[in-house]
Amino acid sequence: MLSRKVATFLASAAIVMGACSNTGGGSAAPGGSAAPGGSGGGAATGCTVGVSWNNFQQPRWAAHDQPNIKKTVEAGGGTYIDADANLVNEQQLSDIDTLISKGAKVLILLAQDNKAVLPGLKKAQDAGIPVIAYDRLIEDPNILYITFDNVLVGKAEADAVIKKVPKGNYVLIKGDPGDPNASTFLPSGWDQAGLKDKVASGDIKLLNGPDGTFTDAWKTEKAQSNMEAIIDKAVSDGTKIDAILAENDSTALGVVGALTGKSYGYPPLSGQDGDPANLNNVALGKQYVDVFKNANELGKAAGAAALKLCADPKTLALTIPDGLVDKSVAPTAGLTATDFKTPGGVTVKSFILQPTPLTADTLQTAIDAGQISKADLCKGVDAATAPPACK
Repeated sequence: MLSRKVATFLASAAIVMGACSNTGGGSAAPGGSAAPGGSGGGAATGCTVGVSWNNFQQPRWAAHDQPNIKKTVEAGGGTYIDADANLVNEQQLSDIDTLISKGAKVLILLAQDNKAVLPGLKKAQDAGIPVIAYDRLIEDPNILYITFDNVLVGKAEADAVIKKVPKGNYVLIKGDPGDPNASTFLPSGWDQAGLKDKVASGDIKLLNGPDGTFTDAWKTEKAQSNMEAIIDKAVSDGTKIDAILAENDSTALGVVGALTGKSYGYPPLSGQDGDPANLNNVALGKQYVDVFKNANELGKAAGAAALKLCADPKTLALTIPDGLVDKSVAPTAGLTATDFKTPGGVTVKSFILQPTPLTADTLQTAIDAGQISKADLCKGVDAATAPPACK
């Protein structure tokens, strides 16, 4: 349920949105079908917000991000439409065309590749449609960037694992090379936590090269096959794998699949997103840390920002309402969009939310946030070794 503060904001937003005309064709789920519980034709005086998802396979998008964007937009008098590119750059460009043709007045864009998507971004901007880069950076000064602090995510991953294993042989499993989170932000966080210094001192040896192993499209299956090859080489070399830094939960699942299939045991392993299967793995002792990004709150922030941009498309330095985003994850810079300097030297307006690292001792946080039920978290957990949340 929406909080009273949020409900009050959204009621007032519905009045503001009267300034936006709605030419959209109704709410659509990824792939183009009508979304369950949608608003049908939408409010006649509403604002159509189009969302281009790079994929809908990772559990968090459908379970948390999408419902909260949609609920916030619709509660504010707008209409929600979206499409799923299914990890294909060309499809995402086609989806952007479709969303524009359906009357999107604001575009929320989760880019499959932040360079391949640029023709679609230009098309939206040429049509006067403001764009929110959602969770993945697009280096353009005319976008609004809404994400979690991905450098801090990487730092939290490495902090936990390095404290657990300060010396030893490490494996680095990265995400898609076309995603700045995988190639820049998360590794920067790892280095802030001391990985680079420990490699230089010899305390940590990287078994799969200085840059680790990238995972095309963040696919679990690809991460598993990559990790299987790394395990085979380690066994052949007579080398023990002491710890594994995986950049997110889908890659961490692949790592666990490989470790299980090879009967290797479970060295301390990182991940991020707070996906239910991974939280269960933390409870089972198969994953050491999962950096929880409360995607419910990120979705609310994006939905509220989209409503504001629909009413005033040229004002990127907008403010989201107090009480909309839970204080535990709210941007440390405040509720007005602030400048963010990209790796390429571009300054964009941004909302940067804060992540929460979870280990076995702190899993109750995920239950309290509604991320997972106790039954799902504790499935298969041995009562004798159960973490506090499962007792």
